[in-house]
Amino acid sequence: MTVQLDAIDRKILSELQADASQSLDEIARKIGSSKTPVWNRIRKLRKTGVIVKQTVLLDPEALGLEACFFVLVRTSEHDADWQARFLKTLRERPEVQEAHRLAGDIDYILKVRVENAKAYDDFYQALISEVKIFNVTALLSMQEIKATTVLAV
Repeated sequence: MTVQLDAIDRKILSELQADASQSLDEIARKIGSSKTPVWNRIRKLRKTGVIVKQTVLLDPEALGLEACFFVLVRTSEHDADWQARFLKTLRERPEVQEAHRLAGDIDYILKVRVENAKAYDDFYQALISEVKIFNVTALLSMQEIKATTVLAV
């Protein structure tokens, strides 16, 4: 279900995506409104599920997580039990930042953030010990060109 947003909702969402730590007063000033209507709109956006949660973005390199791998997974297993076990394993692995089920020749793609190649191998060994996988290809990102959590609103 798509939520209908007006121009003010979109400005509020843009401001929150830029910096969710801004005060209501700051947001209201920037969008040309007052504090109470902004607060009411934010509450409505939360209630309708447009705003899912607020969080903090961390710098992976500052934390020593310098290696980013994109892992392509092909499986010969497609039954519900295998899928449930695979998804449970992914959700429990903190190294997995993203996981997507794909259409086409590759079944899943994972974004895995680790310290180095040894840490990736540890992740890989743990993954294949949990679930049977037909083929895994790991691609090391040499340079992050663009990364954002901002959605065009």
